[in-house]
Amino acid sequence: MSAGTQRWVIVARILRPRGNKGEVAAELLTDFPERLTRLTEVFLGASGGAAAAEPRLAALKACWLSQNHKGQAVFHFEGCNSISEAEKFRGLDVLLPIEKRMTLGPGQYFVDDLVGCLVFENFGDPPVVTSSPFSLATAAGLLGVVKEVQIAGEGVAGTPLLVVDTSGGELLIPLAEDICTSINTAARRIDVVLPDGLRDLNGKT
Repeated sequence: MSAGTQRWVIVARILRPRGNKGEVAAELLTDFPERLTRLTEVFLGASGGAAAAEPRLAALKACWLSQNHKGQAVFHFEGCNSISEAEKFRGLDVLLPIEKRMTLGPGQYFVDDLVGCLVFENFGDPPVVTSSPFSLATAAGLLGVVKEVQIAGEGVAGTPLLVVDTSGGELLIPLAEDICTSINTAARRIDVVLPDGLRDLNGKT
């Protein structure tokens, strides 16, 4: 990806026309759906990665969260006033430029920012006396790369899990402060201290 390539965040995916005035129903793909109701414009693009056409700007008449279908919103775009016109939006992604995504609080991360990060394992505190500040006994070793993040289902409490692709196979690492001791998404790096027995637990799954 070149430095000038625009990056996007998918916030919803249009499912079908809704009603007879040009509205469309959309599946929500954001943890902050309320902000969509305050937007006056979004971008629309077809799924398909690099082969897809450049997203186009679309002005919004209105957007509201569905009261009848949880996890859905209703969009009404300017110039769309009939079912046949709304049908043209079916299957399109609703996008925002990545720089307009929500700012998260401390200790919160976007899944997209975690995927692809290199994971380094630290081996505890350095000894009191060492011949070098870069002692091999305490240096962080590359463990693998995050290929996905598993999140507990709706209404189910649980710590998200980093799925790390290592030379020995997949390793599930809880996204907890005492385990993931340093997360630097800008540097694409996560430092971890693995508790005793974690690898054994992974081997039994």
